[in-house]
Amino acid sequence: MQWDERIGRRLKLRDLHILMSVAQCGTMGKAAEQLAITQPAVSKAISDIEHTLKVRLLDRTPHGVEPTLYGRSLLKWGNAVFDDLRQGVREIEYLSDPTAGELRIGCTEPMAWGIVPAVIERLTRQHPRLVFNVTQAEPVTLRDRELRERNVELVIGRMVTPISDDVQVESLFEERPFVVAGMRNRWARRRKIDLSELVDEPWSVGPSDSFAGSLITDAFRAGGLPPPRISSVTRSIPLHNALLASGRFLSILPSSLLRFSVDRMLLKVLPVKLPIRPGPVGIAILKKRTLSPIAQLFIECVREVAKPLMNARS
Repeated sequence: MQWDERIGRRLKLRDLHILMSVAQCGTMGKAAEQLAITQPAVSKAISDIEHTLKVRLLDRTPHGVEPTLYGRSLLKWGNAVFDDLRQGVREIEYLSDPTAGELRIGCTEPMAWGIVPAVIERLTRQHPRLVFNVTQAEPVTLRDRELRERNVELVIGRMVTPISDDVQVESLFEERPFVVAGMRNRWARRRKIDLSELVDEPWSVGPSDSFAGSLITDAFRAGGLPPPRISSVTRSIPLHNALLASGRFLSILPSSLLRFSVDRMLLKVLPVKLPIRPGPVGIAILKKRTLSPIAQLFIECVREVAKPLMNARS
């Protein structure tokens, strides 16, 4: 396939944008309405791309259109093209005014209650016109969907294996788990607690694929103990906090959240030794994606803010 003759001169960004709209809307009519152009113009744009590439990009179905194998491949790289263009425009804006701009990041809920607000607070204090668009989800969703679809520029959170070849990860610190209680809980006054004493206490933990949910059963099993009494399973940090504040419940929370939010959450870290290893927290980016200046600024700030946690590892 000759680039100059068949691609560079004949494949238009406008036509590629139209193809992406058709794939998103599911019909040419809806895409035409969304783009405020005629349906024949949409059909011609698709036909021109197919003629240039000499492959069929869309299959017609009774319900509309669906991308073919070739169409899905072009759409994947088309998304990358437009994302890089957006990055280029943002970089130009940043170069003209390095104190303003927007960064789209993804993080888990513990990060959203811990290190991320600490970083945003520091950066916006230095550069008030920076804007952070934060998407919150579980680690696998953030990495395999939000990052790959370029909805976010970087992801910060617990690093779940396996990590695919197109993702680059920078490890920041080892996330240590701690048992916590509300200030009114009877265990908050104890100076020494054995894990075996807490088997029959009511616990509020995350689902099995979350940080606390994946650790609590392992912790009791490693200590030769039966599973604890789980009374609440939720991903919601505010719900954990409300239950802990009642003075009855216990939970396991990560070290980074506790370092940056324990005063705000009015919790007490209990003197309990957990026989489990910490897990890595890091930043994930796409390997072939050039980071914006704001993303680089954010990563540098995360490294600085995370230093106490990095030191705690050693």
